[in-house]
Amino acid sequence: MKTYAIGSGHLTYDLIEKILKSGAKLTLSDEGRERISHCRDFLDVKTYESKEPIYGVTTGFGSLCNKHISPEELSTLQENLVKSHSCSIGTPVDTDVVRLMLLLKAHALSMGFSGVQVETVERILDFYNNDIIPVVFDRGSLGASGDLAPLANLFLPLIGEGEVFFEGRRIKSEDMLAQMGWRPIKLKSKEGLALLNGTQFMSANGIKALIDGWHMVNCFDLFGAMSLEAFDGRIEPFLDCIQQVRPHPGQIETGKIFRNLLKGSELISRYKEHVQDPYSFRCIPQVHGAVKDAMIHVTNVLHIEINSVTDNPTVFPDDDLVVSGGNFHGEPLALAFDYMGVALHELGNISERRVAQLILGQRGLPEFLVAKPGLNSGFMIPQYAAASVVSQNKMYAWPASCDSIVSSNGQEDLVSMGANSATKLHKIIDNLRYIAAIELMNAAQGIDFRRPLKSSPYIEYVMQEFRKHVPFVEEDVVMEDYIAKTMDFLNTFDIVIEKVDE
Repeated sequence: MKTYAIGSGHLTYDLIEKILKSGAKLTLSDEGRERISHCRDFLDVKTYESKEPIYGVTTGFGSLCNKHISPEELSTLQENLVKSHSCSIGTPVDTDVVRLMLLLKAHALSMGFSGVQVETVERILDFYNNDIIPVVFDRGSLGASGDLAPLANLFLPLIGEGEVFFEGRRIKSEDMLAQMGWRPIKLKSKEGLALLNGTQFMSANGIKALIDGWHMVNCFDLFGAMSLEAFDGRIEPFLDCIQQVRPHPGQIETGKIFRNLLKGSELISRYKEHVQDPYSFRCIPQVHGAVKDAMIHVTNVLHIEINSVTDNPTVFPDDDLVVSGGNFHGEPLALAFDYMGVALHELGNISERRVAQLILGQRGLPEFLVAKPGLNSGFMIPQYAAASVVSQNKMYAWPASCDSIVSSNGQEDLVSMGANSATKLHKIIDNLRYIAAIELMNAAQGIDFRRPLKSSPYIEYVMQEFRKHVPFVEEDVVMEDYIAKTMDFLNTFDIVIEKVDE
């Protein structure tokens, strides 16, 4: 994909991932341009002809909605809004998330219900295409009137304020504009409000978490299958007949994935003396499957959200209406992201339990997966590390949407805290990467103790590639180094679950 035309159709998670990975440039579609112009022309007329106050257009904002603004001050009002609301704080946001914010806001504005200028949207696309990344911080949004603070920082550079990352440096926006030969955008009535209202910070973080989260789902399916092999587990809990009598889609899919991954394995097909496995192995279809179902639900919620108009007021030019409502409220995202956080945490929870089972010294495996336990501690302490971040993820899984703090002098009296729900997903996923790495190390060590028996062709391929980075542990080594090398392997190895056919 070389280019994508904003406003030409609905965005999806898969399409956005393709745009990001391909490095495609963004253009404004003809139909998007027409919708934006049509709405802006209507609002220009409405602003000067209406005898009734229009919130955020001819009035102040929030609890100042009763303050009238004169026609001569409308542009100043919008610039003041962007400046005064630029209060995101904390750590600069990941550049991919900022790019997503630019993409999602341009898409929302292209629907033609926000009253912005065409040149404003085109400048947003210029930023994206020239890799100009406004400096936005990860805290400061209540997810109430959308993401006011981070979106204000995102669009400060449009008016020559704030800072950007550009050509490897963090510089003032006015210097970037001068270097590009651009003039600051002169905001017209409502434009600042259209830029700042909206859920693009929450949504962008959610999309990034979905991309990373689905990767972790694939990791834990594969490494769970490897752990099952190392533990000499049974295939029966993964048979399709079991899943069909409790037909949750994710459970059915997980059973199929594991049967595919283990097809042709000498280990899984050999005679087993034990009749059952612990829940962390036997209930993988139910647990991993429920996580998949949760992720699909969140994906569906995000698909609605990113193709919605979430600023306020909403302009309906064909109906001669400017309606002040609450589409900016982040409750749908806050609840969904909290659900996703709980679900992703459970992947790490069950993974750590599998690791703990592998080091117990059961089923023919040496204690702590090392040849001379006692002299060697082997894989004792990696389990500690996994347990530590599993515990931390339980803290992060507490729902942010349970909280609300009154703001704007009582006007915004119930807020979603959806931005906190969104940003803590990244912390959960960062911890999952460590847990996945530790499970892979343990599972690979256990499989090697089963030699000369072999696992399935695909798992043997994974083993071969992994052993190029991390060798079998004969005696105690600096485990920190091996965990780091395993993390590097996870970042570069392409897990291809869907290409393993049953």
